[in-house]
This record gives sequence, structure tokens and C-alpha cells, in this order.
Amino acid sequence: MEATGARRAPVPRPRRALFVDRDGTLNPDLHYLRDAERLELFRGVGEALHFAREHGELVVCVTNQSGIERGLYTTDDVERIHRRLNELLGPFDARVDAFYYCPHAPERGCRCRKPGTELFERARDELHLDLPSSSFVGDRLVDVEAGRRLGVATAVVRTPGHEALVDRELADAGVRADLTADSFRAAVGRLLAWG
Repeated sequence: MEATGARRAPVPRPRRALFVDRDGTLNPDLHYLRDAERLELFRGVGEALHFAREHGELVVCVTNQSGIERGLYTTDDVERIHRRLNELLGPFDARVDAFYYCPHAPERGCRCRKPGTELFERARDELHLDLPSSSFVGDRLVDVEAGRRLGVATAVVRTPGHEALVDRELADAGVRADLTADSFRAAVGRLLAWG
């Protein structure tokens, strides 16, 4: 029984999130990147994430990193890459607020590997996110499928050099993102009505 006059801890108000994929979306996909010094951001990513955070979005990166289970790199390598990513975003007064990654190979059949939604649900619970008002930007079919399962707005970036692959993946699966853009900056701008 609650004592008279006792104060309850305030319940955090749910926040909107801009979920983002990592490789191929924020930075070039170097296939099993291990060395943080090789990380580069796509042009416009810093400005776009600054804009998102200025407009109340919590930036949450959700990424598949099967190279961990395959023995190609370690969780420490992934953590270094994420620290480096935020260092590169620093000059833009931008950052990724939280990183969630699946370390499993696809054959494991886990729920945390996209298009599974376990990592998004964990982020929702830990960060007090409002999924219906959130969105997700990625560059592959699994990103769009995960976003659709969650009921968030989805944007797919047609990374230069991979447009045909992305178009074919989506067409073969009969899946469409809510919007398609040729850059991360354009995707975020359209999702958040950037002027």
C-alpha cells in the first residue's frame, strides 16, 4: 500500500525515433568492416542527423553484424566502429543516440536479425519510444520489411552503385517502402518534411 504523500516516479513520455541502418545507409558497405579507421560517412549524413535531433527525434541505429558469429570481427570491433561513427558526426553537432546490433549469422534464425523486430522492441522498451510516430531509413529489403512489421514509416536509400540490387530485391518480394530516395539526407528530409 502506498504511503500518504509519497511521490511516484514520473513516467517518461514516449519519444519519436528515427531508426537507421548502418552499412550502406550511413556509411559505405565495406563488407564485414573491422577497422574503425576505414569508416567514412556518406555526404549529407551529418546534416541529416543534426536536423533529425533538432526536431526531437532520438536517433537509433539497428544493424545486422553477422561477422561477429562468423569470427570475422569481435563485439569490441563493432563498439569501436560505433564510437568512431559518433566522432565523425561530432563536427555536425549530431550523433547516434543508441546502437543495437544482431551478432548472429542468418542461418541461426534469431528474432534479433532484421527483418526480425526484437532489437527495435528492446529499443522501444529501454528508450521509451513511440513506434507509431517513428520511422526507419535503410538500404535493403530487410530494412523495409522490419519497418513494416513494426508499423513505422519506411524509407529506402538507393545507394549509388546498388540501385539495381535494391530495386530488384523489393520488386521480387512485392514490397514497397513508403518512400524511396537517392541519398540519406533526402530520405530524412522527406520523412521529416525538411524544407
